[in-house]
This record gives sequence, C-alpha cells and structure tokens, in this order.
Amino acid sequence: MDNSSMVHLLEREGYIRSERVKRAFLMVDRAQFVPDENKSMAYFDEPLPIGHAQTISAPSMVAIMLELLNIEDGNKILEIGTGSGYNACLMACMGANVISIERIPALCDFAKKNVEKCACRERIKIMLGDGSVGYKKEAPYDRIIVTCGAPDIPPPLLEQLKDGGIMVIPLGGTFFQELYVVKKERDKILKRRWGDVAFVPLIGRYGHRWA
Repeated sequence: MDNSSMVHLLEREGYIRSERVKRAFLMVDRAQFVPDENKSMAYFDEPLPIGHAQTISAPSMVAIMLELLNIEDGNKILEIGTGSGYNACLMACMGANVISIERIPALCDFAKKNVEKCACRERIKIMLGDGSVGYKKEAPYDRIIVTCGAPDIPPPLLEQLKDGGIMVIPLGGTFFQELYVVKKERDKILKRRWGDVAFVPLIGRYGHRWA
C-alpha cells in the first residue's frame, strides 16, 4: 500500500468527505512523519509510536478531526500537540496558517525536520511550550485543534478562540476521552459530542499533572 491507496481507502470508508481534506492527504505522505522502524506500517489505519510515549494518530482519526474542524482558506489555527508534524502539514496544505505547540523538545525538533519536507512549510510555525496555556501572542484563532486528551477545556484556549471559531478537543481521563466540537458564538460556548476516543494525555498547567 502507498499513500494514495491509504487516502482512497479512507474516502471509501467515509472518513474523508471533503475535497479539501482529500487533497491535503494526497499532498502529505504519512511515511515521512513516522520513525524509520515504523515506515513499513505508515499506511495502516492505526496509531504508531513516534517515541517519548507519544503516537501519531490513526489516519482515520486525523481525517475525522480535520473534517470536524471545517478549515477555510486563510484560517489561523492553533494546534496543541505537534507530535511528528503530520497534522500541521495537512492543515497548512488545506490553506491554513498553523501555529503548533509541542512540550517535548526532541519531538519538537523531529517535527521541525519533518515539516521542512512539506510543500506548505511556510505556513507552519512550531513552538516548544505548554500547550494547555495556548499561545496568546498570536491570538485570537479561527480554529484550535487539541491532539491530546484534556480533563476539561483549558480556559486560555477558550479565551484565545475567536468569536465564531471552532475547537476540536478530546475531553476525559488520561487514557480514554470523548471528542467534542466546541463553538464560540457571541461569548457563548456550544459543545457537541462526537464519540469515544483514546489520545495521549495533555500535560501542562491546565492538563493532567503527570508525565
């Protein structure tokens, strides 16, 4: 299987629904974002370890979250949890400007090297820091995506989400969560539950307190 075959499978199974998401998946080869020892499994629809007790999400889960995010051209997006940089590159190739925060220095460096291979790399800024406090300097954001499980929505992320903006975030415990689509409308917070998921925990001031 190659990247194109993986994308067509995700489309056939209903995970990829929009042309914008499909085009980005075809542009960004998942094999470039996994460690060498896992490249033979890069196109399987499953999460894979990327070191430091972290994972790159299953392609179907990535597609689901991007479809829920409803990205539009020129959106400014804050991503919490860069990982290997795969999701940041997909969003950039969907026409967004991405600021992505990673708390683990080695993964931050890994992601920066991977992003250099991306055709849309000029749209991506990767920062080392505590993602649970967001990145106020560039706020507000049209979209926020959290790729790790939080006990609750971190207040700084709500503050930094633009009125009319959308956040996709897993909420729950350290192992299992529920995925929510959060919309901010005239300072009202609307939450819609998508379903059960399992992400690594968000560690930080407004996240889980163990590492």
